Amino acid sequence: MTPEFHRPVRIDQIGEGEMRQHISADTDERRRLMGRFNLLELDSLEADYSLRRDAAGIVATGRLTAQVAQPCVASGEPVPESVDEAFTLRFLPEGSVEGSDVELDDDAMDTMFYTGASIDLGEAAAETLALALDPYPRSPHAEEALRAAGVLKEEEAGPMSALGGLKDLLKK
Repeated sequence: MTPEFHRPVRIDQIGEGEMRQHISADTDERRRLMGRFNLLELDSLEADYSLRRDAAGIVATGRLTAQVAQPCVASGEPVPESVDEAFTLRFLPEGSVEGSDVELDDDAMDTMFYTGASIDLGEAAAETLALALDPYPRSPHAEEALRAAGVLKEEEAGPMSALGGLKDLLKK
């Protein structure tokens, strides 16, 4: 299955030096990514890559920018967000290492596996966007919506408030 945002780069096009690549999602690709990531809006999605080979595979560094709106976790209202994320990725051939053989060190970077003779910069950008999004977007009305639903604030729901209820029961 082809990803929503497909920008393949053939491995044999990446020479000894550095290769630069700019990608941008079109309207249809952004619409499909909105569905995948449950976004209310995706007005732009662009990424600039600098690709180079190293002993293990291909290293991609760059910057991703996007304009999105997610639904508020409490009210469902749109929560606009500007994403501006620097990234470093390592592309490795599928099956080149076992999952437990990937060692993390001070220079650790996200690893993406590929099959065939190309890497997909569009899918890498989509996954980078997903990781950069606020996991709990809140609108200015979130507190009000939570209160109306009966959700207590952390300080109200702490262990002492539960003991306060017990104290009232013991007085009876």
